[in-house]
Amino acid sequence: MTTASGEAAALHRRSVVADTHNDLLCAVTARPVDRWAGFFRERWLPQLLAGGVDVQVLPVFIDDTYRPEGALRRTLRMIEAAHRVAEGNADAVRLCGDGAEVDAALDDGRIALVLALESAPGVADDIELLETLHRLGVRIASLAHFGRTPLADGSGEDAAGSRLTRAGVAALAEMERIGMMFDISHLGAAGVDHVLELASRPVIATHSSARALRDHHRNLTDDQVRATAANGGVICVNFFAPFLHESDFTLDRLVDHIEHLADVAGLAHVGLGPDFVQEVMADTTPPCCAHPVVEGVRTDQFLPGLEGPAGLPLVTEALLRRGWADGDIARVLGGNVLRLFRDGLGIPAS
Repeated sequence: MTTASGEAAALHRRSVVADTHNDLLCAVTARPVDRWAGFFRERWLPQLLAGGVDVQVLPVFIDDTYRPEGALRRTLRMIEAAHRVAEGNADAVRLCGDGAEVDAALDDGRIALVLALESAPGVADDIELLETLHRLGVRIASLAHFGRTPLADGSGEDAAGSRLTRAGVAALAEMERIGMMFDISHLGAAGVDHVLELASRPVIATHSSARALRDHHRNLTDDQVRATAANGGVICVNFFAPFLHESDFTLDRLVDHIEHLADVAGLAHVGLGPDFVQEVMADTTPPCCAHPVVEGVRTDQFLPGLEGPAGLPLVTEALLRRGWADGDIARVLGGNVLRLFRDGLGIPAS
């Protein structure tokens, strides 16, 4: 793998690096229970350390095979896996519930882990379960993936023009009450607009890029980007190659999205949400049953050098080549997400 230059590597080490979307829990839970903590230590911890990751958001993603009947059971199993990973690697990571705990983990030289729900199929419209999951450590949640849920439509349903359902509006209010951050990634366009009309607290897009540069429904329009910034939120750029460009799968196209979002939203509202799926997909999808095309794009196309967390210093180097100042790079690498977490993660509404 190509490595970053000395200057870039040094800046990367000095910066707080936050990755707001890595589906590694899917790979962890594919192993026997007694291997969960050890598998993380052997396979994922070295990659996170090589990439300089200081804050790692762990989404709980539920495959279609578990929906709807097994969704809650699968959700609880993945949450349990996160706790066992943290307990079995307590010298290296800490599961965090608020900004103060994130800071304490960083001060101890440990990686701060933050639990998130991706689509929340285990909740459906039983909104009271959000507080249950909050008690178990979940601090971020989205309401839909590509399709329709009782709470909202995912971006794959954009043709329906649907806003949040009545239960979805109640879910947003409940999340704000208990201190669970709302994730607009994967939400349908009308739903994103609806959330940004209603939200009284900052939101996060954990893994979304710029639709102005790549017209795919998984990306955010400039109007949505501006509204997220006005809300005080942060948009974290997705590294998945087909969401960045139709064919030029290079690091420069990723940096184009970072620069565009910074221009539209302002530097204070951009972060990184890589969504490193290559290894997770290889670990969890039998070769016989792989789906090469999802939502109109191939799932086997990745940015060279950025197939996993170890390549993150290359982003720092690419921004330096574009003439970015050290302080601005540090904000995008993780400073903006750290500020967002300090201000609102896990903090109930007053």
